[in-house]
Amino acid sequence: MALTTPASVGSRAAERSVADQLKKGGTDWAGTGFRLVLLSALGLSMLILATLIFNVVSMGLPVFTSRFGGFMSGTLRTRPEEAGLHQGLVGSFWICAFVVALAFPLGIAAAVYLEEYAVDNRFNRFVNVNIRNLAGVPSVVYGILGFTIFTKALRSLTSTGRANGLTVMSAGLTLAVLVLPIVIITASEAVRAVPNSLREAGYGVGATRWEVTRTQVLPYAAPGIITGLILSLARALGEAAPLILVGAVSGRLATDPSFLDLSQLRDKFTALPIVVTTWTTNPNPGFDQLAAAAIVVMLAIVIVANTIAILLRNRYEKKRS
Repeated sequence: MALTTPASVGSRAAERSVADQLKKGGTDWAGTGFRLVLLSALGLSMLILATLIFNVVSMGLPVFTSRFGGFMSGTLRTRPEEAGLHQGLVGSFWICAFVVALAFPLGIAAAVYLEEYAVDNRFNRFVNVNIRNLAGVPSVVYGILGFTIFTKALRSLTSTGRANGLTVMSAGLTLAVLVLPIVIITASEAVRAVPNSLREAGYGVGATRWEVTRTQVLPYAAPGIITGLILSLARALGEAAPLILVGAVSGRLATDPSFLDLSQLRDKFTALPIVVTTWTTNPNPGFDQLAAAAIVVMLAIVIVANTIAILLRNRYEKKRS
């Protein structure tokens, strides 16, 4: 027989009384209906997503079963049985490398400054509003910005003579600028969610603002920051419009560099979104399967990145708990 105290019995009675008053002794039909609408929307979204994934995987599966090695190591060709994805993989790899090397540290540093160091004045509020506005700007506008600055104005820095500014470096810098507002916003929200009690405890034992930020705020906010970084990387991986404007090659690419060949950074390039766009618009029916297979590869890359993010997030959450 369970032992109960008068206080616990009284609290449960109070809970039942409040629940009865809220429900007024009847069924919450409005709440139940709203819940059904939400579940229906969730189910419909999952059904559409599952249908799209099934169609793409089933269409691209023959490519993987018949010529997986040739498809992953091949170059852009006019015949579907000879075409491959290697040049697009190399281009996307280096573009994402620019995003990771530039947008991630700059975005996190800007978020920490705005949340931990900046005072609440008119200028900083103006900066915050404009960062949120920039996150909603269409990607093609960033493509025009990248074409104007990195491809034209800074062509002597971003390319060799023959590339004329249409290089991996221009594309990487453009996409780094594109995802920078998203990184700042997601990191700011994660830092803002850190309880003030952690900061006050650090200041109470004599720690400086930087020590509190480094040892308390950033480790606590790390799961949210990592989630935002992966979302930003996934967007950069799938953007096609800015790459078209900064000169990604949609036809055949003369060079086929390796992943670690640094000379390609200032040379002509292509990327996975451009390859998919080119193959889907090709009238040859054999390219439909290649495009589907390329989409599966992009999905696999995003899933691997999300898996790494989940593992890191769980690690930091364990430390935090």
